[in-house]
Amino acid sequence: MWNYIEERVLKCAEYIVETGCTVRACSAHFSISKSTVHKDVSERLKYIDADLFERVREVLNLNLSERHIRGGIATRAKYEEKKK
Repeated sequence: MWNYIEERVLKCAEYIVETGCTVRACSAHFSISKSTVHKDVSERLKYIDADLFERVREVLNLNLSERHIRGGIATRAKYEEKKK
């Protein structure tokens, strides 16, 4: 694997573990596509650092389980803002 790809994978993974952010937030922070971040942390990372991969997996699984709640909160905020 190319060195710059490996560095990007590790930076993204560490950022996700430290902040607990979503793939979308990580992609915005590093100005790369969501697809790239997702492929980096879900496929490439397990070959680079298995321990870090497991920690990232935990964060992403938590985000996945909370996704429907976040969507409801965003929708409520949208309509409350419209009401004002």
